[in-house]
Amino acid sequence: QVQLVESGGGLVQAGGSLRLSCAASGRTFNSAVMGWFRQAPGKEREFLAAIMVLMGSSGPTYYADSVKGRFTISRDSAKNTVFLQMNSLKPEDTAVYYCVVDQRKLRISPRPEEYEYWGRGTQVTVSS
Repeated sequence: QVQLVESGGGLVQAGGSLRLSCAASGRTFNSAVMGWFRQAPGKEREFLAAIMVLMGSSGPTYYADSVKGRFTISRDSAKNTVFLQMNSLKPEDTAVYYCVVDQRKLRISPRPEEYEYWGRGTQVTVSS
């Protein structure tokens, strides 16, 4: 059974940084799309970033305009883990952050329904 467990969330002041981790278990994702979404109260889930994994190697990345230049997605293949480094955080970044994986289409998409596996989320709160 596939499990995605996020960690690294918390409370940070505006301008600060956090690094989220997502540990995958139950399967090694040698070819997949791994990414991050977030959901703020009263809002829809928002795509943030994704990385393509092809035959074990990290490939192209894609970012939403709202986080481009501030957030960086990366992956540790040995640990089956994906990271989201978040810098220059703003109060509007406050949300629950979710890790996602999909192996069906191997296509980066901003649509949440395109992702098969979801973690339970980790709360990120940015104070002003």
